[in-house]
Amino acid sequence: MRKEEEIPRALFWDSDATRLDLQENKQYIIERTLELGDEKALRWLFSNYLRSDIREALGKSRNISRKSSRYWTLVLGI
Repeated sequence: MRKEEEIPRALFWDSDATRLDLQENKQYIIERTLELGDEKALRWLFSNYLRSDIREALGKSRNISRKSSRYWTLVLGI
């Protein structure tokens, strides 16, 4: 696991960010960041995950709103 300080903690107010693992919790982290993240959090997301991982998480997600899903589908070219 990378240092938890790197994870945008403000997005995970309901979780213990120190226990999040970038690989084990990949789906959860990507969903939450795509749905609620600001510009800084999104830069962090795209620097820590491959676009293919983000596309895959978006395709499997049931937790991202329809509006956000449509936006990211356009942005990621899915």
